[in-house]
Amino acid sequence: MELGIQQQKSCLINILYRNTYPFLPLLQQIVFQQKIPVLAPGASAGYLQYNTMLLHKIRTKADEYYPEVQQIRHHIHANPELSFKEFETAAYVAARLEAIGITNISPIAETGIVALIEGRNPEKRCIALRADLDALPILEDNTANYCSKNEGVMHACGHDVHTSCLLGAAHILNDLRHEFEGTVKLIFQPGEEKHPGGASIMIAEGVLENPKPDAIFALHVFPHLPTGATGFRAGQYMASADEVYITIEGKGGHAALPHQTVDPIAIAALVITGLQQVVSRKSNPLIPSVLTFGKIAGGFATNVIPDKVEMLGTFRTMDETWRYEAHRWIREFTEQTCAAYGAKVTVEIPIGYPMLFNDPALTTKASSWAEAYVGSENVHELDMRMAAEDFSFYTLHVPGCFFRIGTNKDNKEFLAPVHNSRFDINEESMKTGMGMMAWCAVNALMEE
Repeated sequence: MELGIQQQKSCLINILYRNTYPFLPLLQQIVFQQKIPVLAPGASAGYLQYNTMLLHKIRTKADEYYPEVQQIRHHIHANPELSFKEFETAAYVAARLEAIGITNISPIAETGIVALIEGRNPEKRCIALRADLDALPILEDNTANYCSKNEGVMHACGHDVHTSCLLGAAHILNDLRHEFEGTVKLIFQPGEEKHPGGASIMIAEGVLENPKPDAIFALHVFPHLPTGATGFRAGQYMASADEVYITIEGKGGHAALPHQTVDPIAIAALVITGLQQVVSRKSNPLIPSVLTFGKIAGGFATNVIPDKVEMLGTFRTMDETWRYEAHRWIREFTEQTCAAYGAKVTVEIPIGYPMLFNDPALTTKASSWAEAYVGSENVHELDMRMAAEDFSFYTLHVPGCFFRIGTNKDNKEFLAPVHNSRFDINEESMKTGMGMMAWCAVNALMEE
């Protein structure tokens, strides 16, 4: 098959690019003036034509702004704030945005920030980039000079990294705003770690309006991959998550006289073991589901049967229809079991985060853009995860892509998982993070 002139030029550029990357801007001027499908070393043919001048500029600026982003991360990590209490963090983010020349900044959801970067023809298209602000109630057990100053509060899930990367991407995109068409909406969200999720509150307050994004992206740290790597999964990625609160009221008494009591501890044991049948026998085995109880509270002495037992748990699944069917089964089984043994019970299952669904078309494109940015050998397909993420609320309204950046060092250091008191990252990974956020935004803006 004969290649057309444009294809021949593209092939020539790809060959030369792998050997002459430092001279990329000059090379592009010689052959093309506009978009050409030039890919990063190691990348396979992508789905779109890449603006290699912009690719080079984003990479260069990510390197240039890395010390600044590192400083930002140290400040945020050292001053963590819990969900919906991120007042100082939000003020710091707003100040950093102003410092890089972004003026369209608005508060939202009390401790959230939304800002706009307008390129040429700003009404043509809008792409949103989101980061979360909140920390966890964990006592940090690290020795870095940027460790938490707020005892018992720690950025153990990488939200300090996400915010720093988005501020770095904002700096890059604001510098390049005359080189793309459309608007980038920056969303700094509170309360990802706590029900009902800051995303749901921001959406209710209009964060996805004026302008409405055509797509939304977010990244998350991933200590299971090395620095420089990225991870994507199209379609179902993370589970829904609903909290389960059960209070069993019996009749207390002496441990030696159980026949005179209604023992809520014994009944709680039956409920917990029996509810596992909801997952193993009522659910389609092809639907991932998990029901876990993480706390049981009841009793205060070896020889006393208490009046009451409280149980706290979580139910997660990848299917929204089965999700609500499972709620019904949990309630019915618990109520009927307690009634059979003479106890009263209350069951509360407040609706939490929906299943996170990455738009297949958008995620496939983002994966190919990542191949151009980091090379195909550094783009991985992710497994499903039964953890939850309130980014899922955004994806109910606009196409979304939630991807991962590797944060360990050579698979040898920085391996502690998230939500762990020893969690930390190889900070070089933030170059990939801020660059990928900017790169995804400009490519998505160029979509028709």
